[in-house]
Amino acid sequence: MRKILFVTLILLFAGSVFAKENTDYEQIYRDLEPVDFSYVHNIDPGEMFDTQNTSWSPYPLFRLTAPLFFKNTMIEPGYYLLTPREHKGNWYILFKEQGKVKYIVPAYKREIVPMGFYDENLPKPKLTPSQKFHIKFFDFVGKHVGSSQRKPAPQTFLEATDLENNFISLIVYWGNYRYYMILRTIQL
Repeated sequence: MRKILFVTLILLFAGSVFAKENTDYEQIYRDLEPVDFSYVHNIDPGEMFDTQNTSWSPYPLFRLTAPLFFKNTMIEPGYYLLTPREHKGNWYILFKEQGKVKYIVPAYKREIVPMGFYDENLPKPKLTPSQKFHIKFFDFVGKHVGSSQRKPAPQTFLEATDLENNFISLIVYWGNYRYYMILRTIQL
């Protein structure tokens, strides 16, 4: 019985890996609709809520050195804060520059980040002894005085993969979810 269960698990794992390798990105790209909405004055209404408890922007910073394309939109080179937002039941990634929404690209998939992903992939800060003391002191104060405890900023990560036929897969990890985008390196 254990051998059958073990073989079944191996086949399921192999099938899921094989299914991930055979994703038809070209079809996903064709099925995605261009964005048909915009924000008033290009201001993200949820940004104030996300940043009220942090000293810096909690969004991942994306440095783009060559233009990328989504349908009829050309994303110019520059530095962008990538922000996931929901609009009418669909998820979109906002490319923000200097606090203003410059581009909006649909995300084709949203899923939960695997347990332990951030622990494995984010570097640990190297602290001096005095910094360690300060952190322990503030943690002690935060445990005993509830109003002084700051909420931690959501953890973020960014993954870009070059695919066949001039496609780029961009995965934005933000908090408990990851958002998948598909872009092109050349315009059709």
